[in-house]
Amino acid sequence: MVKISEMKRSTCTVKNKIVLWYICKLCTLVLSSDLVTNLLLQVKVLRSIRKIDPRDVILGQYKSSSRDKNGVILNGVDPTYCAAALYIDNARWDGVPFLVRVGTGLIKHRVEIHVQFRHVPGNLYRENIGINIDLGTNELILRDEPDEAILVKINNKVPGLGLQLDASELNLLYKDRYKTEVPDSYEHLIHDVIDGDNHLFMRSDEVAAAWNILSPVLEEIDKHHTAPELYEFGGRGPVAAYYLWAKHGAPWADD
Repeated sequence: MVKISEMKRSTCTVKNKIVLWYICKLCTLVLSSDLVTNLLLQVKVLRSIRKIDPRDVILGQYKSSSRDKNGVILNGVDPTYCAAALYIDNARWDGVPFLVRVGTGLIKHRVEIHVQFRHVPGNLYRENIGINIDLGTNELILRDEPDEAILVKINNKVPGLGLQLDASELNLLYKDRYKTEVPDSYEHLIHDVIDGDNHLFMRSDEVAAAWNILSPVLEEIDKHHTAPELYEFGGRGPVAAYYLWAKHGAPWADD
């Protein structure tokens, strides 16, 4: 499964374009060396995303006073958190849940993608000594903020004669590995604008394909006046989101 997360401590309302942008990040998992081919593949992936079930969308709002420090006045329907489960109906991603969450006023500031690998059949350790590693599968983590990094979480055998497993982490932290300033995302975009490089920007057909995914569920939310679930400011978000992850077989730790 693939889990995409943006968690922020700062306070602002969640706009539809933020969720739209994260859905489009799914396309970056299918790349070609040719720019035009890559753009076409991104649109193809978006058009393959299954219609979102409104029951697989969770809205939340942090508890606050009438005005937060950024001057945003919240009313009863302004979401500050959104979580959703998506599926891509093609040969490569068939049956793989894509879990997206974006929110503000949360416990941590973090932007990252988790790729959680499947279990291999015939688990030697479970059959021999009864260890259940279902809650600790191998993961590839691509982190954009707060510190750019590539992390790999693996279940590793502890050295020795026994058959004990331990969760270990292999990490590439850019700021430690490369003694140079790592530009942030907006610096990249401004540099691309100056150079006339548009490979990180969305084409009109890509935007249209993404809105075709979002529009039906947004209309359902507006039609039924769906109220967001309240959560504590500085907390972990709505409880309903964790039931959504469990429904799709995805434990999601916040540490």
